[in-house]
Amino acid sequence: MDAILTSTAVVALAEIGDKTMLLAIVLAARFRAPVPIILGILVATLANHGIAAFLGHAIAGLLDGEWFRYAVGIGFVAMAAWTLVPDTFEDDDQPRVGRFGAFLTTAIAFFLVEIGDKTQIATIALGAQFGNVLLVTIGTTAGMMLANVPAVWFGNAIIERVSLKAVRIIAALLFLVIGLWVIAQAAGILGG
Repeated sequence: MDAILTSTAVVALAEIGDKTMLLAIVLAARFRAPVPIILGILVATLANHGIAAFLGHAIAGLLDGEWFRYAVGIGFVAMAAWTLVPDTFEDDDQPRVGRFGAFLTTAIAFFLVEIGDKTQIATIALGAQFGNVLLVTIGTTAGMMLANVPAVWFGNAIIERVSLKAVRIIAALLFLVIGLWVIAQAAGILGG
């Protein structure tokens, strides 16, 4: 249960203000078809985060050792710093609306935009930390949906009312706490 809850919280907080959340708002404004967009986000996230969690799990299995646990912890601390940098969604990043419709455009755009994104990197780290691909994928997907479904339904109203800076700070603190926790476990200060 820790894997699901931690993965959900980490990704939900990291996703707020992220470029994929901004993409959800843009797609919602362009297509005005929330259900296909939400389903596209779900499919893209399951695929992308499933691969990322598997990669994290595989790397952890190959590189299991004290130094690797330190590296994972340092990775979470680095994610804390990265989270403080606001994302932008430039015109060049916007998906081209074409013949594919809302669902397929969303699924393809979300999958591609998520590659190398901080939530994907966090999923790799969570996969390495928890060693359970399914539970991490469920958790990170739930986190993405918690952040993006309201963005699809209420995007512009949310951005006007929620301080993205405050949310980034909370997310950064969460990444920092997790990173320090992993480092403390690797050092034998806390039980694992």
